[in-house]
Amino acid sequence: MKQKKVAVLMGGVSSEREISLKSGNAILKSLQGSGYKAVGIDVDNAISEKLRTEAIEVAYIALHGRYGEDGAIQGLLEILGIPYTGSGVLASALAMDKYISKFVLESRKLPTPRYTVCFAGSTFSFPYPFIVKPAHEGSTIGISVVNDESEVHKALTEALRYDKKVLIEEYLPGREITVGIVNGEPLPIVEVKPSSGFYDFTAKYTKGMTEYLVPADLPIQLTFRASEIALEAWSAFEMAGCVRIDMIIHDDVPYVIDINTSPGMTETSLVPKAWASLGRTFDQLVERILSEATLKA
Repeated sequence: MKQKKVAVLMGGVSSEREISLKSGNAILKSLQGSGYKAVGIDVDNAISEKLRTEAIEVAYIALHGRYGEDGAIQGLLEILGIPYTGSGVLASALAMDKYISKFVLESRKLPTPRYTVCFAGSTFSFPYPFIVKPAHEGSTIGISVVNDESEVHKALTEALRYDKKVLIEEYLPGREITVGIVNGEPLPIVEVKPSSGFYDFTAKYTKGMTEYLVPADLPIQLTFRASEIALEAWSAFEMAGCVRIDMIIHDDVPYVIDINTSPGMTETSLVPKAWASLGRTFDQLVERILSEATLKA
C-alpha cells in the first residue's frame, strides 16, 4: 500500500466541512509520517478531474455529511475504479438518512426510539418530549429537544434550515454511549457525559464541555448487548471500514439513535479515544482503516 498514491478526501461542501478538514488533516499527517505517498484533496465539483490529475490510486474518505457520507463520493470512486475506505454506496446512503435507517433497524428488531417524519408545510402529532433532527445531517447539527408546544416552531424552523425532511424522535432519558467498529472489530464502549446535559455541536467539539468514560462503566451483560446490537447493525447495513453506532441506555436497553459511516477523526473524536484505550496509536488506527480500502460494487 505504501507504494500507491493515496488521496485523503476532506472538506467538501456539507455543513460539516470544518470538522472534515480537521479529520482529514490529522489523517494526512499520520499517513505521511508513516511513510505513505499521501496527498490531501479538498473535495468540490471538480473532484473527478483532481483525482485524475493527481493519478490517485487509493482514496481515504475523511468527508462528513452530504456528498461524502451519503454514497455520492463512493459512487464516483466506484465509477473511476479507485478503491476507497469505509462503507459502500448502499450502506452509506441508508445510514445517512435517519428516517430510512429506522426501517433497516426495525427489520432486524434492533431497539430504536419511536419516530415519525415531517416535511416543510406538513403537520404531525407526537407525544412530548421529542427530538427534532434534520434527516441527513450529522454532528448534531440542527438538532433540538422539544418539551412542549411552545418549542415546536423554533425547533422545526432550525431543522428545516438544513433539510427538507425532518425526523421526529421519541426523547429517551438515559446514558449516552457509542460503539466504534473498525473492520468488523467492536471497540471498547465510550460513555458520553456532556456538562450541559445535552450532547449538541458545542458539547461535541469544545474541549472540556464533555466527559468521556472509556471504557464505559456498565454491567457486563449490558456491555455485551450494546456491542452485539452494534455488530448486528453493521451486518444489516452491510457496512465496512470504520463506523460508529450511537445509543441511549434507557431502562437497561441500548437504543440506537444514530449511525455514522464516516466518524470524526479529530482530537475530541470518539473512535480514536476508544482505540487508544486498547493501548494502540492513532497511526495504527489510520493504517488499519486504510488496509481495508476496496471497491465495493
